[in-house]
Amino acid sequence: MPDFTLKTYRELLFALKEKNYVFVKFEDYVKSGKLDSGQAGMTRQSRAGIAIIRHDVDRKPLNSLEIAKLERSLEIKGTYYFRIVPESYDLQIMEKISKMGHEIGYHYEDVDLVNVDCRMKNVELYKNNKDGYRDVLIDMAYESFCKNLEMMRRNCDIKTICMHGSPSAKYDNKIIWEKHDYKKLGILGEPYLDIDWNEFGYFTDTGRRWNGNNVNVRDRVNAKYNFNLKTTHQLINNLYKLPDKIMFTIHPERWHSGMLLWARELVWQNMKNVVKRVVARRRGV
Repeated sequence: MPDFTLKTYRELLFALKEKNYVFVKFEDYVKSGKLDSGQAGMTRQSRAGIAIIRHDVDRKPLNSLEIAKLERSLEIKGTYYFRIVPESYDLQIMEKISKMGHEIGYHYEDVDLVNVDCRMKNVELYKNNKDGYRDVLIDMAYESFCKNLEMMRRNCDIKTICMHGSPSAKYDNKIIWEKHDYKKLGILGEPYLDIDWNEFGYFTDTGRRWNGNNVNVRDRVNAKYNFNLKTTHQLINNLYKLPDKIMFTIHPERWHSGMLLWARELVWQNMKNVVKRVVARRRGV
């Protein structure tokens, strides 16, 4: 059976429910004081665990709507992070997903957006402020972040944020928080920064596989638990080995029900993986 179809995703969700995982929005996890599943850090048998399903809506928001509907049909609530760029930012879809009970968050990339803008428009700043440019960039990116967050909050109740990897970018978008504090803006949490990765297992479909470290530039955490599982069916068959707390990162654009779109995504992702391998190797990650 082909991987990365909606049918396969449904099977994964069913398997998690059968293993007694409770699905929690990231917002609710942070609000609750970081729920304790009872025996975090131990492999699972039949006890209840916590699963946070995070969706990075990089593009094709309609795919996110389909996945949100599927999750609602299974009484599952997830967290959907939307970028501010046109290929992701769709207010109508955000509203529909929110009304289903899912969380909407900001998938921020302001460092990269400001850096590109400086390179294209503010050439003097980009070229002549070499020593202090990073510091100036952080402040400018924070201003951009605040502006974009305010715009999103006019339509959505944004309580959590998540960095967009921007794999080709020079700077990590999280460097804003070296100088600024998102919690002063009413933000409850950021998954990369507010999860104890000694307790959580982490699975991301980056690279259209579950073990894509060699094509993963920034979607990384220093997790205690590591599982070399490539396919979704391998993941399902090994759920009994996983810790009580798990976060999944799902890119909805990768999951399709029609074979034409599925095949197109497969070819496109394989092409991107070639580039990502080179970038990751150069950065020593």
